[in-house]
Amino acid sequence: MNDLKSAIVDKLSTVLDPETGIDVVRMGLIESLEVSTEGVATYQIRPSSMFCPLAVPLSMSIINAVKEVKGVSGQIVEVVGYAKQIELNQMIAEFIKEAYAPE
Repeated sequence: MNDLKSAIVDKLSTVLDPETGIDVVRMGLIESLEVSTEGVATYQIRPSSMFCPLAVPLSMSIINAVKEVKGVSGQIVEVVGYAKQIELNQMIAEFIKEAYAPE
């Protein structure tokens, strides 16, 4: 699974924070990334500030980037350190459910 984890980190390195132009990996916005033997990526997203105005679109960009990595079969994502993290986590859970629903 280290190869898959590396592939995910490589892909996340292409996701740029619109305000800074720095990728989300170098900014430290991705925490606790683990990948199960089934290919499920589990990680936390920590926006750059408690009231980050771009937390929602940036979170969606991160999730979509991870979804594009070959071998990822699902995601478990939690936003932490954000003022509206409960609402955002509910929205993310629904988004992921739909993204990985069988066609």
